[in-house]
Amino acid sequence: MEKHIIKFKETSREEELEFYSNKFLSDKRIVFEKIEEAKDFPLIQQIFYLPFIKKVVLNKRSVYIEKLNILNWEEVQNELCKQIQDFLNDGGTVSNSDVKKPSPTTVYAESTPNPSVMKFVVNKKIVDDIYEFKNNNETENAPIAQSLFSFPFVKEVFLDFNFISITKESNSNWDENVMDIREFIRTFIQDGNVLIHEELFKENFNQIEVNPENVDDVSKQIIEIIEQHVKPAVASDGGNIVFQSYDKETKNVNVILQGACSGCPSSTVTLKSGIENMLKQMLPGMISDVNAING
Repeated sequence: MEKHIIKFKETSREEELEFYSNKFLSDKRIVFEKIEEAKDFPLIQQIFYLPFIKKVVLNKRSVYIEKLNILNWEEVQNELCKQIQDFLNDGGTVSNSDVKKPSPTTVYAESTPNPSVMKFVVNKKIVDDIYEFKNNNETENAPIAQSLFSFPFVKEVFLDFNFISITKESNSNWDENVMDIREFIRTFIQDGNVLIHEELFKENFNQIEVNPENVDDVSKQIIEIIEQHVKPAVASDGGNIVFQSYDKETKNVNVILQGACSGCPSSTVTLKSGIENMLKQMLPGMISDVNAING
């Protein structure tokens, strides 16, 4: 089983640091202001044994520690990281009552209109944002994607709210691989591994969506229509669609397709007979063509 890796980062308060783990610690936030309150929490007791500890807050994957003003964090932060990490990896527990673990994870495979893409749906939220990885070089802060790329038939990985869409290489067959991928994803999540270090991604990663505040009125209406009427259907097929631009002169709309929609043989038909017709009906006289700039 994967070991705990403990790292620290600053908070908005100088006297407090956050020590965060790559694994699940607790299902709720608990505040401890003295060691007596931690009698059922061996990890918190271990922390309070240190003479400079003032307050400890246990969260889902982290421990916030407030120190007394008798030393500087630089003197103890690395050693404290190691102590917490060693305690947990040597069999120490967070709670004597075995803090409630996440509910059992189930994953089912669902075919998509794109024969190269399989959608793996999880019974819980797995990410807060949308992430698309075209190759392994982009996965430094995405353990789940990095691990999936170790399968030789995986070409691209796309994550949304509660599903992972995987594009296979053309010389492989889903019938031979779908069960292995489904079980791998289920085990990876059930074991409490971090899927995406979302806080470590740069602000502009995957942020290809246009800010509605920076476009003209027609573009704002197009964005609203796509968000309300198109995206839910596209997500159900394992993909995503993002408004890219609108040309007031030609009345052409450009969009970006992601996940199962990218490279899908039926995407052109969907754009023309579905999305384009919808926009023409809802914005009469304002739309000429809808094109995917990435295929």
